[in-house]
Amino acid sequence: MANTYLVAVDGSAGSLRAAEYAADRAKASNSNITLAYVIEWSPYSFHTPEELAERHKRREEEIERAQSTILGPVAKAVKDKGVDAEVVVKHGHPSETLAELAQEKGATQIFIGRKGESRMAALLFGSVAGSLVQTSPVPVTVVP
Repeated sequence: MANTYLVAVDGSAGSLRAAEYAADRAKASNSNITLAYVIEWSPYSFHTPEELAERHKRREEEIERAQSTILGPVAKAVKDKGVDAEVVVKHGHPSETLAELAQEKGATQIFIGRKGESRMAALLFGSVAGSLVQTSPVPVTVVP
């Protein structure tokens, strides 16, 4: 049975390098890849029924846009390397959602790019990669 690698993709240069690195590893080990894009969203907001309907419409549009403009080109590049790739778009807290998705997909490893945040921002707010390294149920490779 082939391994599944989960790759966090956000359209940044770092995430594209992570996808390329993961694709090379997947090809060498006859594994497949799940490319994941997480749209930050909090369930702790309250809306009227009308606002919820509008929000649902916007969520569907966000998912469609993420699949076509961000994940689509990355999936094509991965498939061009001869690696099977699935795309997934989820709403939620990025590191928590990626950890849950790794369990759901049976991933054996997560690949994520390191963004070029300033040191101060990383100290104050942390990073998705840093949080994921601490909470992930599987090994995480952070690609520079």
